[in-house]
Amino acid sequence: MVLRVAVVGSGPAGSSAAETLVKAGIETYLFERNLNYVKPCGGAIPLCMVDEFELPPEIIDRKVRKMKMISPSNIEVDLNLDNKDEYIGMCRREILDGFMRDRAVKLGTTLINGTVYQLDTPKNTKDPYTIHYADHSNGQALGEKKTLQVDLVIGADGANSRIAKFIDAGDYNYAIAFQERIRLPKDKMNRYEDLAEMYVGKDVSPDFYAWIFPKYDHVAVGTGTMKNNQAMIKKLQAGIRSRAFSRLEGGEVIKVEAHPIPEHPRPRRVVNRVALVGDAAGTVTKSSGEGIYFAAKSARMCAETIIETSNSGRTIPTENDLKLYLQRWDKQYGTTYLVLDILQRIFYRSDASREAFVEMCADKNVQRMTFDSYLYKTVVPMNPLVQMKLTAKTIGSLLRGHALAP
Repeated sequence: MVLRVAVVGSGPAGSSAAETLVKAGIETYLFERNLNYVKPCGGAIPLCMVDEFELPPEIIDRKVRKMKMISPSNIEVDLNLDNKDEYIGMCRREILDGFMRDRAVKLGTTLINGTVYQLDTPKNTKDPYTIHYADHSNGQALGEKKTLQVDLVIGADGANSRIAKFIDAGDYNYAIAFQERIRLPKDKMNRYEDLAEMYVGKDVSPDFYAWIFPKYDHVAVGTGTMKNNQAMIKKLQAGIRSRAFSRLEGGEVIKVEAHPIPEHPRPRRVVNRVALVGDAAGTVTKSSGEGIYFAAKSARMCAETIIETSNSGRTIPTENDLKLYLQRWDKQYGTTYLVLDILQRIFYRSDASREAFVEMCADKNVQRMTFDSYLYKTVVPMNPLVQMKLTAKTIGSLLRGHALAP
């Protein structure tokens, strides 16, 4: 074995990469600057992630089988999962992230509680990278300065990735998400036993949606908008609080969170022997803002490519080897990202189009297609006749939306 890999960031992406690598016998280091960090996040995960990443039931707070889509004029459409074995998992990131990180460590990953502040690039294709970091294992915020030499680096350190800056990966547009965790009175919390709600309207977001997602003993209430509107974020949060006032009345805010959401991939996701995954690479989807599954999946695919092209750690992969991961990723999920981008452009542009979007959600074919796409990351081709009817319904919904919009 010659290969040494450093993974920076221990969220679902970093931990997934580390676990995959260490299972193959590759020397793996996992950096996390704050082991108690709680990632601000809605926390929804698809059913396929539970099986694919072998997540135990105890890390899932709620199994959501009912969704309410609520239009700008407060028309409500119910989307229900009739199969009792199907659900959307609702997690707290502190629980999910901790489980995945601990599992990677138990399998043999070396966990380093440290902040990476510099990355020295080698002058040829064989010499190692030198990572400079502050080791916080002594409990001090400043930490002890140390270095580590590795052959490959995986940047899984989120939307504000330092690794991306070190390799000049380029900027991307992003949204700002703002969320309050609210502990509700028991009678109101009962409503959200297996229910999540999504609100659309310019009062809650000019280009995204607002949500109420249930957790173990509270709900996450939040909204998002593009960075050019970030000065409005507290006003938009007030909008969702107002729209859902009767459902949240008497609740106690126990935590306030905010974070950036990437809106498209970075211009460069692999440079020399450094690869970006998850939010650092920009794998969050448009329209839905989903990021957890795609973060973990991108990291696993990156790690699998490293294992394959390094002959299970016996040689050092090249930049072209690492770019195989991107080719495979784009081939498998490129269409998904494109379709969701188009949907966001069509249905989030005005309250009239948002009314049309919610009306369309009442269609059973749309619901099944949406759930299949989300839960399993697959879309079964639609019957041509059904497709024609759906196209006509879309046009009709858009026309009626202009009449319904407040």
